[in-house]
Amino acid sequence: MHGLPLWFLILSLFLPRISLVIAYFQNDLTAFSLSGWIPLTIAVLIPRALILILVFEDRGFGGWLLAHAIAMALTYLCAGSGSER
Repeated sequence: MHGLPLWFLILSLFLPRISLVIAYFQNDLTAFSLSGWIPLTIAVLIPRALILILVFEDRGFGGWLLAHAIAMALTYLCAGSGSER
């Protein structure tokens, strides 16, 4: 199978950093054009953005990209909705 494996697509919805680390050590991310410091920086700071890029490169616009975009939006909206007292 070429591209992103199914386990990565499912696990990255819930645990993006862990799925990126596992995929890195299993060499599942070698088929993509990302290289250098940029993907490493994005993976540390905003891993969901890197996953969106990877899903788009692998599958294009589709259900998986939409699912990951919704997960990213919910994560950042819920994280930013806390109120300080």
